[in-house]
Amino acid sequence: MPQELFNKPVTELSGMLARGEVSAVELMRSVAERTRKVEPKVHAFNSLDEEDALAQAAASDARRAAAKASGAEVHALEGIPIGIKDVISVAGQPLTASSRMLATFVSPYDATVTTKLKAAGAICWGRLNLDEFAMGSSTENSAFGVTSNPYDLERVPGGSSGGSAASVAAGEAIASLGSDTGGSIRQPAALCNIVGLKPSYGRVSRYGLIAFASSLDQIGPFARSVDDAATVLGAISGHDRRDSTSLRMEVPDYRRGMDELRKSGRKWRLGIPKEYFGEGLDPEVGAAVQAAIAEYTKLGCEVREVSLPHTKYAVGAYYIIATAECSSNLARFDGVRYGHRSKDATDALDLYFKSRAEGFGPEVKRRIILGTYVLSSGYYDAYYLRAQKVRTLIRRDFLEAYKQVDAIVTPTSPTPAFRKGEKAANPLAMYLNDIYTIGVNLAGLPGISIPCGFTGGGLPIGLQIIGQPFKETELLAVARSYEERNDWRNRFPTL
Repeated sequence: MPQELFNKPVTELSGMLARGEVSAVELMRSVAERTRKVEPKVHAFNSLDEEDALAQAAASDARRAAAKASGAEVHALEGIPIGIKDVISVAGQPLTASSRMLATFVSPYDATVTTKLKAAGAICWGRLNLDEFAMGSSTENSAFGVTSNPYDLERVPGGSSGGSAASVAAGEAIASLGSDTGGSIRQPAALCNIVGLKPSYGRVSRYGLIAFASSLDQIGPFARSVDDAATVLGAISGHDRRDSTSLRMEVPDYRRGMDELRKSGRKWRLGIPKEYFGEGLDPEVGAAVQAAIAEYTKLGCEVREVSLPHTKYAVGAYYIIATAECSSNLARFDGVRYGHRSKDATDALDLYFKSRAEGFGPEVKRRIILGTYVLSSGYYDAYYLRAQKVRTLIRRDFLEAYKQVDAIVTPTSPTPAFRKGEKAANPLAMYLNDIYTIGVNLAGLPGISIPCGFTGGGLPIGLQIIGQPFKETELLAVARSYEERNDWRNRFPTL
């Protein structure tokens, strides 16, 4: 059996499975063995059920045999182990949001994306660590411990989907799902040298996702390649009547669409926002991104400067809107219906106060307090309403830029992975890690991070490409046109 199945992309493994060169059980065993070896160093998972995963793999092999006998088609994800962020429901498995509040909770149902992955034949593999309730940029805010960056175990993998990114980078999953509220897929993807895709808002159902900020959250894939990300996106996309923000829109065949665009010889018009290359950008990150832009020029793309003038207000607007929605969404965790219940309460009100004080970590409490404040009487108009108006201006900036260009190219993160504890005591410094990604969520746009280089110290650097609303096919094609000319994604960590 091949020794490094766990490092192969979905597209290659799918072909091997189809040709009978490897079975789903063999693949799952390879991933499980790799996980047992490196997980003590990485800590990407909150929980694992290897026996269940192997049973899923055996069932996949049986389905494949039956399909071969009948001549039926098999999905590209059949038999592929995919990790699930521990904020997305998987029936019968723990659902903790990396919080003491839900430390013993088991999901009674599947999220829509989980149902779709199972229908495609994928193996749902483990519950991946995150910043508590998806609030953070480093995966240090977890009640289950800190996840390490596979490229430097003393550094963070990014967040909040740090476990999802680290698991793929370390070979503990072939692909994974995360959620992105302000960069929580793209930023850890950049810091871990993999592909991370945040779809347009409404493209993927949020049913079964524990809500942080409902108007910003979106589920998306982590993968080793753009093709793999496109395959997973195609599997999880589509309208869902159980999510009122899910749009009725045909799901394209993303990989076929990318192939057609390549055959057409289309040359992309790419915008470079001047506001994204100023103070605070690490020199090595800036140099790698500029080198990637130069590659696009060599491909015949037209590169021009654009302006997103309201970017300077994005961080402030985001942390008003996101915390306000967080305050509302997390009110349900009251110690009465489910979740942590204090044993020291003396009455109903005391139960509410103590359960939340004991169950939530410092960062979650900070955001609940801030969100409650901006929604309170006398401050709603001054903060929340004004932030929503700024949000509209930010979206208009992007739409105006798209009159001139097909996509926008920026750094994903202003710095490479930082050391554990380096920013934990400074929330503002931590929040600024998302400065290049939060505008995408405020505007509801699709965005992708792809590997574009390494620092002199061997830390990954990511390139962010921001697409037009619901034009994921074009976004993926732009990303793949760069990826095909580089092999950054094939530089694996030494663990």
